Amino acid sequence: MERDNFFDYKQLFFDRWSNFYDVIFTTIFYQAIHKRLLEYVTLSNNNYILDLGCGTGKLINRLGDKFPEIKGIGADLSPKMLRQARQANRHHPRFIFTVANACNLPFANNQFDAIFNTISFLHYPNPQLVFREISRVLKPQGYFYLADYITKNEVNAIPFSPGGIRFYTKESRQKLGENVGLVTIGHYYLFNGVILTIFHNI
Repeated sequence: MERDNFFDYKQLFFDRWSNFYDVIFTTIFYQAIHKRLLEYVTLSNNNYILDLGCGTGKLINRLGDKFPEIKGIGADLSPKMLRQARQANRHHPRFIFTVANACNLPFANNQFDAIFNTISFLHYPNPQLVFREISRVLKPQGYFYLADYITKNEVNAIPFSPGGIRFYTKESRQKLGENVGLVTIGHYYLFNGVILTIFHNI
């Protein structure tokens, strides 16, 4: 697959999926993950956050419910996912949504106090580049919350979506963070094989 077309194919895949994304199963699945994830999150009133790969905006709404003073951005590759997120946005204008490629984020250096990425990292073709971008836009002393499936032996390119999906070990996650100056705080089981890894930008 030509790299120039890769993200176009990925966007089209998620645009088409958006019409069926919030079915009962995925709603219950994400609700369980988000509930456990929020137990590990601490934010201050003036914090500015990014939900990278936000999909239809479920986590943004739950963060807004729990932390009524924070502000932030939900970013996703799929305009149709974002259209649903905007329609369901309970906290406008505290939160806004924008199209973004995780490999080339349209944000300033040191912009966010916390970054969230939930069941999205497995789709990225260049994980180290994504970590580099996250490190760039994350403020010093900020936190990166990565929630996704973990595997004991790293698996590459399972043919689920354009370019496949990839699963990582705890050790490979930790190394990706170390390479860009992010320190691993810990790994925490959330739900059904999904592990939260918390990174700190020292």
